Amino acid sequence: MLLSSVLASTATTGAASSISLIVWIVVLFVFMYFFMIRPQQKETKKKNEMMSSMAVGDTVLTTSGFYGVIIDISDDTVIVEFGSNKNCRIPMQMAAIAEIEKPEDAQ
Repeated sequence: MLLSSVLASTATTGAASSISLIVWIVVLFVFMYFFMIRPQQKETKKKNEMMSSMAVGDTVLTTSGFYGVIIDISDDTVIVEFGSNKNCRIPMQMAAIAEIEKPEDAQ
């Protein structure tokens, strides 16, 4: 009789323990979603919107820290003119653009 009550008590504790573990795992995944996954998705969406709004004549800041003006856009490449020397035109990938400043924003 005593053995069966001890086994029943252990089974109940084990079930409560596994439910508690499942709750903690769910809380951990919710925490990871709101502090890691969701901000990364927002950043990616913001970057994609920035890339889609890129146009010829925009001033850009590259990931290497150079400022230039876009003079041509193709599929995944842009040609950027750097400095006041009109002969310094460099093709680069769109992914190398960190920021875009529209000409009307500069005024």
